[in-house]
Amino acid sequence: MVSQKNGAGSPRKARGRPRAWDDKTAQNTIKSLDRAMEVFEYLSEAQGKSLTMLSDEMQQSPATVYRILVTLEGRGLVEFDPVEQIWHIGPRAFVIGSRFLRRTSLVDRARPVMRKLMEATGETANLGIQKEGSVLFLSQVETHASIRAFFPPGTLSPMHASGIGKVLLAHMDEDRLDRLLSSVQLQAFTDRSITTVEDLKRDLTSIRARGFSIDNEEKNEGMRCIAAPVFDVNGEAVAGISVSGPTSRVREDGIEQLSRPVIEAGQALTQAIGGTVK
Repeated sequence: MVSQKNGAGSPRKARGRPRAWDDKTAQNTIKSLDRAMEVFEYLSEAQGKSLTMLSDEMQQSPATVYRILVTLEGRGLVEFDPVEQIWHIGPRAFVIGSRFLRRTSLVDRARPVMRKLMEATGETANLGIQKEGSVLFLSQVETHASIRAFFPPGTLSPMHASGIGKVLLAHMDEDRLDRLLSSVQLQAFTDRSITTVEDLKRDLTSIRARGFSIDNEEKNEGMRCIAAPVFDVNGEAVAGISVSGPTSRVREDGIEQLSRPVIEAGQALTQAIGGTVK
């Protein structure tokens, strides 16, 4: 690496950001870029939108939104379907997202553990972390069965209606848990969804006691999920590993038996990343 020197002859210290890096005021914000990212993020959450829909729902002018979309299209981040006249997230977005996943060894270390879990249970294995109050699915090993759960990498899901989400909530300290729950709405997705903080906390207490969580048709009717925590070197739950499948195979009377390989997978991945097994 070539080193640069200042006028005094001493090496110039490399900087990744200016001294006032923590200044988030308007002078350090590129408004047009910020607006473009709003459109990009909105489209990623609501796939398949026409220009009219995007501009109406985001309350932005069609001309502004169109310029943003065309610019993002040039980078492969979005793409346009000329037949349906709708916009989608483009393949380049997946490439960039995959680079984020490679920042940590968690995903790489998880693959053989998840593959073994899928083979042991016959159900789809999933890996997820907490991201801004939601579960972010990082990886999946699908079952060979025709009916199966599908959570592609990058999918976000509410924590209170997710096996991985609830197992992560169960191992949060009380203050952090209360802050997070105060900022989210416990939405009802099915008749089995947990919609009050009191009921959720009772469920979290049970999860801590038995070592695994259950999404019992709380997000999608006809689907169950069993999840266990993955701990880091400090003993904090940094991820969750799970199996999910239809209720016809993941029966209530088989949950206890199915939970054993899930817990073992959580422990195996904890050890693989140098964590502390609880």
